[in-house]
Amino acid sequence: MAKKPSIAKGTRDFTPSEVVKRNYIFDIIKKNFQIFGFQPIETPSFENSDTLMGKYGEEGDRLIFKILNSGDYLRKVDDVLYNSKDSSKITSKISEKALRYDLTVPFARYVVMHQNEIDFPFKRFQIQPVWRADRPQKGRFREFFQCDADVVGSDSLLQEVEFVQLYDAVFSDLKLNGVTIKMNNRKILAGIAEVIGAKDNLIDFTVALDKLDKIGEEGVKKEMLEKGISEASIEKASPLFNLTGTNSEQLDALQTLLTASEQGAKGVEELRFIIETISALGLQTAKLAIDVTLARGLNYYTGAIFEVAAPEGVKMGSIGGGGRYDDLTGIFGLKDVSGVGISFGLDRIYLVLEELDLFPEAIDQSLKVLFMNLGEKEAFESLKLITILRKNRIKADLYPDSAKNQKQENKQFKFAKNKNVPFIVIIGEEEFKNNTFTVKNIEKGSQQTYSCDKVEEFVKEL
Repeated sequence: MAKKPSIAKGTRDFTPSEVVKRNYIFDIIKKNFQIFGFQPIETPSFENSDTLMGKYGEEGDRLIFKILNSGDYLRKVDDVLYNSKDSSKITSKISEKALRYDLTVPFARYVVMHQNEIDFPFKRFQIQPVWRADRPQKGRFREFFQCDADVVGSDSLLQEVEFVQLYDAVFSDLKLNGVTIKMNNRKILAGIAEVIGAKDNLIDFTVALDKLDKIGEEGVKKEMLEKGISEASIEKASPLFNLTGTNSEQLDALQTLLTASEQGAKGVEELRFIIETISALGLQTAKLAIDVTLARGLNYYTGAIFEVAAPEGVKMGSIGGGGRYDDLTGIFGLKDVSGVGISFGLDRIYLVLEELDLFPEAIDQSLKVLFMNLGEKEAFESLKLITILRKNRIKADLYPDSAKNQKQENKQFKFAKNKNVPFIVIIGEEEFKNNTFTVKNIEKGSQQTYSCDKVEEFVKEL
């Protein structure tokens, strides 16, 4: 007995309906990327391991899928190394490639390799799959698409302003009203770590703080203690866990708290500029809010950081995120090239639109018109009309198998119903003799007969 097939955990097959809905989201994101002046690029699905490793922090590195070397991949592992059971050392010998974890690091590599062909500032967008060895759960998969936009070669905070506007434009076009664009600044976090005496534990501090919405205040404090941050430092940071008020009031409170930190004060100044500029320009439907606990775990962020939350009442993690990285290309030898970028979480956006019933009503309608097949000569006449409809960009098709009895005719009607086809065209013996075709409007429950010589009259009705 053949073994039942399966797919890898954390991956998915997509039905025609799902693909159409995903493409709907892709198209809206891509359209807005282009409106905002971003250009498309693509990079390979896998990179050299040393391109990726060490760029995402300890947690991120563990989630990178490694690719075994081809052929006898154990030939470089001697008995001493094999018996040591040191997985990190063994991995470096048996795997030189890895699936990309995100699109930002490969983009940085791309910029360095193509720097002489690029006009700076360079605005790029990229829509491709990435892979993470994460624990699968709702809205979190091991293979998923990212939709990224980045600008490199500019220090201007107007880029951050533009990304807030871009988020707002995309979610407005998706009719996803009420999303919240949360903002913080890594300089503020560095400043807080400095004034509470945890400067040497900045990464551990920010990684733990970023989990506040997942594990709560006590969970964050426990993790900070485990990472070596003192109780006194944690106590000094505790007001951050419940910072409230308007954006302006929170900025004022942070400014007071970070007076002794030059870096922290700079972060407040940058965040204030973005918040006040957006306030003056206005947004269509999104809300902009400061979240001082927002840290985002990736090590390369150095300035503004973004995260987009779904509308209230929808239980979903972030549906977008990003930030400023002042020297990401420096890891590949190109110094002093500042960049800022954002990403859209396609899969989570899909789930939110599905939950809120926001996809267009007829989005998965694969056919507008289906012609019944009632005989050889009738089918040929149908094909002539179908050719005209298709030239008019109307989705039309002929049922391939001829109906020889009533049961087979009913099968064709059932096929049309299952595919949600709004118009069924019949050319039977009577219609063929009179050079006409009959159209059944399923939604209205009506039917009308047209001359085959005046197909344009039917086209106008579609």
